[in-house]
Amino acid sequence: MNVVAITGYKPNELGIFDQKHPGIPVLKAAYRERIIRLIEDEGTSWFITNGSPGCELWASEVVLDLKKDYPDIKLGILLPFLEQESKWKEGVQAYYLDILKRADFVEAISQKPYENPSQLRNKTEFMIQKSSGLLSVFDEEHGGSARFMVERARAESERSDYRLFLITQDDLSMIEQDLRYNDQWE
Repeated sequence: MNVVAITGYKPNELGIFDQKHPGIPVLKAAYRERIIRLIEDEGTSWFITNGSPGCELWASEVVLDLKKDYPDIKLGILLPFLEQESKWKEGVQAYYLDILKRADFVEAISQKPYENPSQLRNKTEFMIQKSSGLLSVFDEEHGGSARFMVERARAESERSDYRLFLITQDDLSMIEQDLRYNDQWE
């Protein structure tokens, strides 16, 4: 499995409104654990995202941090359209631009600024076609923005060898417990 797409929820879908939220380290730890397994067990060398705020940027940061231990892995940011960050808050824009500067590959799927929802559908299709699996934090009951990629990945997995790797609420609860336990014993 050479290329894995990464998606997940936007911060507001998780009730996260600043970078100091205690849930962010839990989400990053969950992505870190799964990304390491994908590298070591599946031979994944490329991770691609759309660079959306929230899980995609946090997971991108994890990939960049893991380059210290796994120097051969690569991060690709495939923007759904040009200037996707234009309406984001200044702090989110700065974080996003820093991730883009450190990524191994950055390109916009649509070479135009946002025009209509078809660009988002094209983004989903492009990401599935350019990857052999999808990693996402996802709760079946919650749906949210990750639902579109997860549903498309699930459909692809039913007709091909495409793989779907989900981080569930139970996974996040276990990781949070581990982090709390380890913090008590440091």
